[in-house]
Amino acid sequence: QVQLVESGGGLVQAGGSLRLSCAASGTISGMNTMGWYRQGPGKQRQLVATVASGGNTNYADSGKGRFTISRDNAMNTVYLQMNSLKPEDTAVYYCYALIRLMGYWGKGTLVTVSS
Repeated sequence: QVQLVESGGGLVQAGGSLRLSCAASGTISGMNTMGWYRQGPGKQRQLVATVASGGNTNYADSGKGRFTISRDNAMNTVYLQMNSLKPEDTAVYYCYALIRLMGYWGKGTLVTVSS
């Protein structure tokens, strides 16, 4: 079994910052890409950012210059530093991990950005 547990969501004013964390545990040998997706009200789930085990990163245009993804391979944890938050960033943020060609999801953490 694989567990992905997110933390760090909450309510923040526009222009503020939040740092999300996601810890992976269980049968996670062979874990490759980790990342974050989000689903806003009435929207489909969409990519925020991913980071490969070797460190290569990929960002959606919406977060470039404001969000930074990083990972600690020793701790099996991925982070998302979000700065200059906007009301349109309001969403449930889901952690994602690709492990031996299978994708796994966390339960999500809510980020609410007030104007």
